[in-house]
Amino acid sequence: MDQDLAYYRSVLGAERVWHFEAFGARVAAVRLGEGPLFLLADHRPAPSCLPIYEVANLEVTLKSLTGRGWSAEGEPFEIPNGPCCLFHDPSGNELAIFQDVRPGAMEGAFDDSENENAVRDSQS
Repeated sequence: MDQDLAYYRSVLGAERVWHFEAFGARVAAVRLGEGPLFLLADHRPAPSCLPIYEVANLEVTLKSLTGRGWSAEGEPFEIPNGPCCLFHDPSGNELAIFQDVRPGAMEGAFDDSENENAVRDSQS
């Protein structure tokens, strides 16, 4: 992941928004421009992409999707910003939806100079 992060920052000019090492995984978010953050994660094999879309209300969205023939593959789980649900389209592509009940959770944790899981520039 270090090579990828260096590439996105130095070659593509991405801004590192946050970078953590915890629970046996390293995950970093970079901003490439307008739009969603791009996440680099050493626990996801390349090539893979997991679009995670924000919804206003996860429970309401799941009920609406179920009413249109969608079926859950598991129970919602928590990510730092809130509840999330992972699923696959008919071809097997992974997608996820989440409700942002803790806006800025990762950015705030990264800005906390006492957070031992945050990976600083000298470490990345």
